[in-house]
Amino acid sequence: MKFEQIQSDLKNKIYYPVYFLAGEESYYIDTISDIIEKNVLNETDRDFNQTVVYGRDTNPLEIISLAKRYPMMASHQVVIVKEAQSIQKIEELEPYLANPLESTVLVINYKYKKVDRRKSFFKKIEKKGVLFESKKIYDNQIPAWINNYLQNFGYSITPKASIMLAEYLGSDLSKIVNEIGKLVLNIPGKTEINDDLIERNIGVSKDFNIFELQNAIGSRNISKANRIANYFAANPKENPLVKTITILFGYFSKLLIYHQLKDKSKNNVAATLSVNPFFVKDYQIAARNYSLGKLTSIVSLLREYDLKSKGVNNISTSDGELLKELLFKILH
Repeated sequence: MKFEQIQSDLKNKIYYPVYFLAGEESYYIDTISDIIEKNVLNETDRDFNQTVVYGRDTNPLEIISLAKRYPMMASHQVVIVKEAQSIQKIEELEPYLANPLESTVLVINYKYKKVDRRKSFFKKIEKKGVLFESKKIYDNQIPAWINNYLQNFGYSITPKASIMLAEYLGSDLSKIVNEIGKLVLNIPGKTEINDDLIERNIGVSKDFNIFELQNAIGSRNISKANRIANYFAANPKENPLVKTITILFGYFSKLLIYHQLKDKSKNNVAATLSVNPFFVKDYQIAARNYSLGKLTSIVSLLREYDLKSKGVNNISTSDGELLKELLFKILH
Protein backbone atom coordinates (compact mmCIF):
# COMPACT_ATOMS: atom_id res chain seq x y z
CA MET A 1 0.00 0.00 0.00
CA LYS A 2 1.26 3.46 -0.90
CA PHE A 3 1.78 6.30 1.57
CA GLU A 4 -1.01 8.43 0.08
CA GLN A 5 -3.50 5.55 0.29
CA ILE A 6 -2.61 4.88 3.93
CA GLN A 7 -3.07 8.58 4.71
CA SER A 8 -6.44 8.62 2.97
CA ASP A 9 -7.67 5.49 4.77
CA LEU A 10 -6.66 6.84 8.17
CA LYS A 11 -8.38 10.15 7.43
CA ASN A 12 -11.54 8.19 6.59
CA LYS A 13 -11.19 6.11 9.78
CA ILE A 14 -10.38 2.91 7.90
CA TYR A 15 -8.08 1.03 10.25
CA TYR A 16 -6.15 -2.24 9.90
CA PRO A 17 -5.14 -4.48 12.81
CA VAL A 18 -1.43 -4.38 11.88
CA TYR A 19 0.79 -1.70 10.31
CA PHE A 20 4.34 -2.85 9.67
CA LEU A 21 6.26 0.27 8.60
CA ALA A 22 9.74 -0.57 7.31
CA GLY A 23 12.45 0.94 5.16
CA GLU A 24 15.35 3.33 4.85
CA GLU A 25 13.38 6.62 4.75
CA SER A 26 12.20 7.38 8.28
CA TYR A 27 10.03 10.38 7.34
CA TYR A 28 7.12 8.33 5.96
CA ILE A 29 7.32 5.83 8.84
CA ASP A 30 7.21 8.59 11.44
CA THR A 31 4.40 10.41 9.64
CA ILE A 32 2.11 7.38 9.45
CA SER A 33 2.87 6.39 13.03
CA ASP A 34 2.19 9.95 14.26
CA ILE A 35 -1.15 10.12 12.43
CA ILE A 36 -2.26 6.90 14.12
CA GLU A 37 -0.94 7.98 17.51
CA LYS A 38 -2.74 11.34 17.42
CA ASN A 39 -5.97 10.53 15.59
CA VAL A 40 -7.28 6.98 16.05
CA LEU A 41 -8.30 7.65 19.66
CA ASN A 42 -9.49 10.86 21.27
CA GLU A 43 -7.50 12.32 24.14
CA THR A 44 -9.64 10.71 26.85
CA ASP A 45 -9.52 7.22 25.33
CA ARG A 46 -5.76 7.36 24.88
CA ASP A 47 -5.18 7.24 28.63
CA PHE A 48 -6.56 3.70 28.85
CA ASN A 49 -6.20 2.37 25.32
CA GLN A 50 -2.92 3.61 23.84
CA THR A 51 0.48 2.12 24.61
CA VAL A 52 3.86 3.13 23.19
CA VAL A 53 6.87 0.87 23.70
CA TYR A 54 10.42 0.86 22.31
CA GLY A 55 12.17 -2.07 20.69
CA ARG A 56 15.15 -2.02 23.01
CA ASP A 57 12.84 -2.26 26.06
CA THR A 58 10.40 -4.94 24.90
CA ASN A 59 10.14 -8.37 23.27
CA PRO A 60 7.67 -10.25 21.04
CA LEU A 61 5.85 -11.92 23.94
CA GLU A 62 5.20 -8.59 25.66
CA ILE A 63 3.99 -7.03 22.39
CA ILE A 64 1.60 -9.95 21.80
CA SER A 65 0.31 -9.62 25.35
CA LEU A 66 -0.36 -5.91 24.83
CA ALA A 67 -1.98 -6.47 21.44
CA LYS A 68 -4.35 -9.14 22.78
CA ARG A 69 -5.94 -6.82 25.31
CA TYR A 70 -9.44 -5.53 24.57
CA PRO A 71 -10.17 -1.80 24.53
CA MET A 72 -11.79 -0.16 27.55
CA MET A 73 -14.93 1.80 26.61
CA ALA A 74 -13.56 2.52 23.12
CA SER A 75 -13.78 0.95 19.69
CA HIS A 76 -10.03 0.32 19.44
CA GLN A 77 -6.84 0.16 21.39
CA VAL A 78 -3.55 1.30 19.83
CA VAL A 79 -0.16 -0.31 20.45
CA ILE A 80 2.83 1.45 18.87
CA VAL A 81 6.24 -0.19 18.80
CA LYS A 82 8.96 2.34 18.00
CA GLU A 83 12.51 1.38 16.95
CA ALA A 84 11.30 -2.18 16.36
CA GLN A 85 14.49 -2.97 14.43
CA SER A 86 16.12 -3.39 17.86
CA ILE A 87 13.85 -6.31 18.82
CA GLN A 88 15.54 -9.68 19.07
CA LYS A 89 13.71 -12.50 17.22
CA ILE A 90 10.96 -10.27 15.91
CA GLU A 91 9.71 -13.22 13.84
CA GLU A 92 8.20 -14.59 17.07
CA LEU A 93 5.36 -12.14 16.46
CA GLU A 94 4.24 -14.33 13.56
CA PRO A 95 1.55 -16.34 15.45
CA TYR A 96 -0.22 -13.10 16.42
CA LEU A 97 0.16 -11.63 12.91
CA ALA A 98 -1.61 -14.69 11.49
CA ASN A 99 -4.68 -13.92 13.60
CA PRO A 100 -4.57 -10.34 14.95
CA LEU A 101 -7.29 -8.84 17.12
CA GLU A 102 -9.55 -6.62 15.00
CA SER A 103 -10.03 -4.14 17.85
CA THR A 104 -6.28 -3.55 18.16
CA VAL A 105 -4.26 -1.28 15.90
CA LEU A 106 -0.69 -2.57 16.20
CA VAL A 107 1.93 -0.28 14.64
CA ILE A 108 5.47 -1.60 14.22
CA ASN A 109 8.10 0.96 13.19
CA TYR A 110 10.96 -1.04 11.67
CA LYS A 111 13.35 1.63 10.41
CA TYR A 112 16.41 1.54 8.14
CA LYS A 113 15.91 -2.07 7.04
CA LYS A 114 14.44 -3.70 3.96
CA VAL A 115 11.87 -6.47 4.07
CA ASP A 116 11.88 -9.81 2.26
CA ARG A 117 8.29 -10.19 1.10
CA ARG A 118 8.91 -13.87 0.30
CA LYS A 119 9.05 -14.74 4.01
CA SER A 120 5.88 -16.03 5.65
CA PHE A 121 6.27 -13.37 8.37
CA PHE A 122 5.64 -10.59 5.87
CA LYS A 123 3.09 -12.53 3.84
CA LYS A 124 0.94 -12.80 6.98
CA ILE A 125 1.17 -9.06 7.52
CA GLU A 126 0.11 -8.35 3.93
CA LYS A 127 -2.83 -10.74 4.27
CA LYS A 128 -4.22 -9.20 7.47
CA GLY A 129 -2.84 -5.67 7.59
CA VAL A 130 -0.57 -3.10 5.97
CA LEU A 131 3.03 -3.74 4.97
CA PHE A 132 4.57 -0.43 3.98
CA GLU A 133 8.14 -0.09 2.71
CA SER A 134 9.53 3.43 2.89
CA LYS A 135 12.21 3.69 0.23
CA LYS A 136 15.03 6.20 0.28
CA ILE A 137 14.65 9.05 -2.21
CA TYR A 138 17.65 9.71 -4.43
CA ASP A 139 19.29 13.15 -4.25
CA ASN A 140 18.26 14.01 -7.80
CA GLN A 141 14.60 13.37 -6.88
CA ILE A 142 14.57 15.82 -3.97
CA PRO A 143 13.75 19.03 -5.94
CA ALA A 144 10.68 17.38 -7.49
CA TRP A 145 9.68 16.03 -4.06
CA ILE A 146 9.89 19.54 -2.59
CA ASN A 147 7.76 20.87 -5.44
CA ASN A 148 5.08 18.22 -4.93
CA TYR A 149 5.08 18.66 -1.17
CA LEU A 150 4.53 22.42 -1.46
CA GLN A 151 1.75 21.94 -4.03
CA ASN A 152 -0.20 19.98 -1.41
CA PHE A 153 -0.34 23.18 0.65
CA GLY A 154 -1.13 25.52 -2.21
CA TYR A 155 2.37 26.83 -2.86
CA SER A 156 4.63 26.64 -5.90
CA ILE A 157 8.39 26.97 -6.13
CA THR A 158 10.77 27.99 -8.91
CA PRO A 159 13.17 25.33 -10.22
CA LYS A 160 16.18 27.28 -8.97
CA ALA A 161 14.70 27.68 -5.46
CA SER A 162 13.88 23.96 -5.18
CA ILE A 163 17.45 23.04 -6.15
CA MET A 164 18.86 25.57 -3.67
CA LEU A 165 16.78 23.98 -0.91
CA ALA A 166 17.71 20.46 -1.94
CA GLU A 167 21.43 21.17 -2.05
CA TYR A 168 21.37 23.11 1.23
CA LEU A 169 19.25 20.64 3.23
CA GLY A 170 20.29 17.33 1.64
CA SER A 171 18.01 14.31 1.37
CA ASP A 172 16.71 14.19 4.96
CA LEU A 173 12.97 14.59 4.33
CA SER A 174 12.17 15.32 7.97
CA LYS A 175 14.66 18.21 7.93
CA ILE A 176 13.25 19.48 4.63
CA VAL A 177 9.67 19.39 5.94
CA ASN A 178 10.72 21.20 9.12
CA GLU A 179 12.42 24.01 7.18
CA ILE A 180 9.53 24.31 4.72
CA GLY A 181 7.18 24.56 7.70
CA LYS A 182 9.14 27.54 9.02
CA LEU A 183 9.22 29.08 5.56
CA VAL A 184 5.48 28.97 4.84
CA LEU A 185 4.69 30.49 8.23
CA ASN A 186 6.20 33.73 6.95
CA ILE A 187 4.59 33.93 3.52
CA PRO A 188 0.94 34.01 2.36
CA GLY A 189 -0.69 31.03 0.68
CA LYS A 190 -0.55 30.47 -3.10
CA THR A 191 2.81 32.24 -3.22
CA GLU A 192 5.51 31.16 -5.69
CA ILE A 193 8.61 30.59 -3.58
CA ASN A 194 11.74 31.96 -5.27
CA ASP A 195 15.41 32.27 -4.39
CA ASP A 196 14.87 35.64 -2.67
CA LEU A 197 12.38 34.09 -0.23
CA ILE A 198 14.72 31.16 0.39
CA GLU A 199 17.58 33.54 1.17
CA ARG A 200 15.52 35.75 3.51
CA ASN A 201 13.76 32.98 5.41
CA ILE A 202 16.18 30.04 5.44
CA GLY A 203 19.53 31.74 5.07
CA VAL A 204 20.78 30.18 1.84
CA SER A 205 22.62 32.80 -0.19
CA LYS A 206 21.05 33.18 -3.63
CA ASP A 207 24.38 34.32 -5.09
CA PHE A 208 26.91 32.19 -3.23
CA ASN A 209 25.79 28.58 -3.36
CA ILE A 210 26.75 25.37 -5.13
CA PHE A 211 24.06 25.91 -7.77
CA GLU A 212 25.57 29.27 -8.77
CA LEU A 213 29.09 27.81 -8.66
CA GLN A 214 28.00 25.04 -11.00
CA ASN A 215 26.52 27.60 -13.42
CA ALA A 216 29.63 29.76 -13.26
CA ILE A 217 31.82 26.77 -14.11
CA GLY A 218 29.50 25.64 -16.90
CA SER A 219 29.51 29.08 -18.53
CA ARG A 220 33.23 29.51 -17.84
CA ASN A 221 32.57 32.68 -15.86
CA ILE A 222 35.94 32.67 -14.09
CA SER A 223 35.47 35.81 -11.99
CA LYS A 224 32.08 34.62 -10.67
CA ALA A 225 33.44 31.15 -9.90
CA ASN A 226 36.35 32.68 -7.97
CA ARG A 227 34.03 34.96 -5.96
CA ILE A 228 31.95 31.97 -4.92
CA ALA A 229 35.08 29.96 -4.11
CA ASN A 230 36.27 32.79 -1.84
CA TYR A 231 32.89 32.83 -0.10
CA PHE A 232 33.01 29.04 0.38
CA ALA A 233 36.55 29.34 1.77
CA ALA A 234 35.36 31.93 4.28
CA ASN A 235 32.36 29.81 5.29
CA PRO A 236 33.67 26.23 5.30
CA LYS A 237 31.09 24.82 7.73
CA GLU A 238 28.17 25.79 5.49
CA ASN A 239 30.05 24.73 2.34
CA PRO A 240 32.14 21.62 3.05
CA LEU A 241 34.51 20.72 0.23
CA VAL A 242 33.53 17.04 0.24
CA LYS A 243 29.90 17.97 -0.48
CA THR A 244 30.91 20.50 -3.15
CA ILE A 245 33.04 17.93 -4.96
CA THR A 246 30.27 15.31 -4.77
CA ILE A 247 27.77 17.67 -6.40
CA LEU A 248 30.27 18.77 -9.06
CA PHE A 249 31.05 15.13 -9.80
CA GLY A 250 27.36 14.52 -10.46
CA TYR A 251 27.19 17.61 -12.66
CA PHE A 252 30.17 16.69 -14.83
CA SER A 253 29.02 13.09 -15.05
CA LYS A 254 25.76 14.37 -16.56
CA LEU A 255 27.74 16.46 -19.04
CA LEU A 256 29.62 13.32 -20.10
CA ILE A 257 26.29 11.60 -20.70
CA TYR A 258 24.99 14.64 -22.61
CA HIS A 259 27.94 14.53 -25.02
CA GLN A 260 27.12 10.94 -25.91
CA LEU A 261 23.38 11.47 -26.50
CA LYS A 262 22.19 11.07 -30.08
CA ASP A 263 18.87 12.72 -29.31
CA LYS A 264 19.65 16.09 -27.77
CA SER A 265 16.09 17.38 -27.77
CA LYS A 266 15.05 19.26 -24.65
CA ASN A 267 12.67 16.59 -23.36
CA ASN A 268 15.06 13.71 -23.97
CA VAL A 269 17.96 15.51 -22.29
CA ALA A 270 15.79 16.35 -19.26
CA ALA A 271 14.57 12.76 -18.97
CA THR A 272 17.98 11.16 -19.48
CA LEU A 273 19.85 13.47 -17.10
CA SER A 274 16.96 13.58 -14.57
CA VAL A 275 16.90 17.38 -14.56
CA ASN A 276 14.14 19.94 -14.87
CA PRO A 277 13.68 20.95 -18.54
CA PHE A 278 14.26 24.54 -17.38
CA PHE A 279 17.95 23.71 -16.87
CA VAL A 280 18.63 21.96 -20.18
CA LYS A 281 19.94 25.16 -21.73
CA ASP A 282 22.62 25.35 -19.01
CA TYR A 283 23.85 21.87 -19.94
CA GLN A 284 23.87 22.84 -23.62
CA ILE A 285 26.07 25.85 -22.85
CA ALA A 286 28.40 23.82 -20.63
CA ALA A 287 28.72 21.07 -23.25
CA ARG A 288 29.94 23.66 -25.76
CA ASN A 289 32.53 24.88 -23.24
CA TYR A 290 33.86 21.45 -22.26
CA SER A 291 34.89 18.79 -24.74
CA LEU A 292 34.55 15.09 -24.02
CA GLY A 293 38.30 14.88 -23.42
CA LYS A 294 38.29 17.83 -21.03
CA LEU A 295 35.37 16.34 -19.09
CA THR A 296 37.24 13.06 -18.65
CA SER A 297 40.18 15.03 -17.27
CA ILE A 298 37.89 16.98 -14.90
CA VAL A 299 36.36 13.79 -13.49
CA SER A 300 39.88 12.56 -12.70
CA LEU A 301 40.64 15.91 -11.02
CA LEU A 302 37.52 15.63 -8.89
CA ARG A 303 38.55 12.17 -7.70
CA GLU A 304 42.05 13.47 -6.90
CA TYR A 305 40.77 16.45 -4.90
CA ASP A 306 38.17 14.36 -3.14
CA LEU A 307 41.02 12.29 -1.74
CA LYS A 308 43.01 15.40 -0.86
CA SER A 309 40.02 16.82 1.01
CA LYS A 310 40.11 13.65 3.12
CA GLY A 311 43.82 14.02 3.90
CA VAL A 312 45.32 11.76 1.23
CA ASN A 313 48.56 13.30 -0.10
CA ASN A 314 47.63 16.51 1.68
CA ILE A 315 49.12 17.56 5.02
CA SER A 316 48.16 21.19 5.53
CA THR A 317 46.32 22.72 2.55
CA SER A 318 42.92 24.05 3.64
CA ASP A 319 39.67 23.11 1.94
CA GLY A 320 39.33 26.67 0.63
CA GLU A 321 42.73 26.55 -1.04
CA LEU A 322 42.03 23.09 -2.43
CA LEU A 323 38.79 24.37 -3.99
CA LYS A 324 40.60 27.32 -5.59
CA GLU A 325 43.26 24.98 -7.01
CA LEU A 326 40.59 22.63 -8.34
CA LEU A 327 38.61 25.44 -10.03
CA PHE A 328 41.76 26.85 -11.64
CA LYS A 329 42.53 23.45 -13.18
CA ILE A 330 38.92 22.97 -14.32
CA LEU A 331 38.58 26.44 -15.86
CA HIS A 332 41.98 26.65 -17.58
